[in-house]
Amino acid sequence: MPDDWKRQIDALHSDLVRRDDPAAWVSEADAVDASYLYPQLAVRGPVFGLAARETGAGQPWRLLGDVTEGTPQQARDGLNSLLWFKAKDDTEDREQRRALLAAVTRLEREPVNELTVLGTRYRIVRGDEFARAGEDGLEPPRPTDPEPADASWEDRPSPPSQDVGFTLGPNSTEGLMAGALRIALRGFTYSGGHLPAALREDSERAARDYPEVVLLPVSFGVAERRGERWRPRGALMPTPHDARRLLVHGMTELWPLLYDFDAAERAEFRSAAEEFKSAGRANQIVVRDRCFRICRVERMVRVGSDGPESARPSDMETTEPMKLHPTMDEDGVIHYDD
Repeated sequence: MPDDWKRQIDALHSDLVRRDDPAAWVSEADAVDASYLYPQLAVRGPVFGLAARETGAGQPWRLLGDVTEGTPQQARDGLNSLLWFKAKDDTEDREQRRALLAAVTRLEREPVNELTVLGTRYRIVRGDEFARAGEDGLEPPRPTDPEPADASWEDRPSPPSQDVGFTLGPNSTEGLMAGALRIALRGFTYSGGHLPAALREDSERAARDYPEVVLLPVSFGVAERRGERWRPRGALMPTPHDARRLLVHGMTELWPLLYDFDAAERAEFRSAAEEFKSAGRANQIVVRDRCFRICRVERMVRVGSDGPESARPSDMETTEPMKLHPTMDEDGVIHYDD
C-alpha cells in the first residue's frame, strides 16, 4: 500500500474513532457488507453540471445544480438560462445587465466551458456516475440510508436537491469506507480496446491533471433489468422512498400513456404498484417478466489544482449552442420579435 494511501486511510480511521458516533459505526458496517456483496463498480458514464466560485483567494467551488445532465451542452444551456434570468430579475444596473447578456450571447454561439461574470467564475463540471454490482445485480439501498420522515405515496413537489451548494473540496466528515473508495478511484480511467482512443487518452490525461476525487451525495434511482444489463428508468432522487414513489408514478401514470398500455397491462401494472406500496420499503418488483429495482447510485468529480474537471474533448454532444430566450436589452426590456 503506498504511504500516501495508508496515511489518508489512517486519518479517516482516527477521525471515526474520535467522533465516537454509534450511527457512523453502523453505517460503516453497512458499507463493509456492501463491499463484499457488491464488489464490482458498474460505470454508467459521464454526467455534467454547473459550479461557481467567487473570485478571490481561498474561495471554494460550489455546485449550482444537480450534476446529472447527459452532455456538456445541456449544462451550458443551464448556465445560459441562469445568467439570462439574473439579467431579468436580479439587477437594475444597466452595466451589470450588459455584462450578463454579453455572456448569454457568447453561450448562444460557442461551446464555452468557463466564464467569469461580475466577479463569479462559472464552470461546466464533469463527473462519472456508477453503482456497485454483485451476483444479483445492482446494489439496492442500504438499511442505514436516510429515509424521509413523511414516507407519503402522494404526488408532491420535487424533493430539494442535495447537490446545490455542495462544496467540491475535501470532506472531513466522510466515512472510512467512502474515503477508501474515493482514494481508490483516483486511479480510475476508461480502458478497453472497444473504446475510442481519444476517449481513453482523455481519461488518462484527466487522472494526471485532476488527481483528487470528490464523491457527490449518494442518490437513488429506478433500474430495469433486460437480459444481463440494467438500464436506468427516470431521474435520480435524494432518498430511496423518493425513488420508490417515482417507480409507482411510472407504473400507474407515465408508462401507460407513454407506451400505450392496453387495459390488461394497465390493470396488471396498477395491481403490482399497489402490492409494491403495501410492502413499505420494498426495493424490487417483477411485472410481466420485467424486473425493476431501486438502486443506490454514486457519482464522482475529479479535482485538480485549479478546481473541478470540466468537459473533455471526447465527451459526446447531441445539440449545439443556440438561442434559448428572447432578446433583452440593457434596460431589461424583452423583445419577443427579435
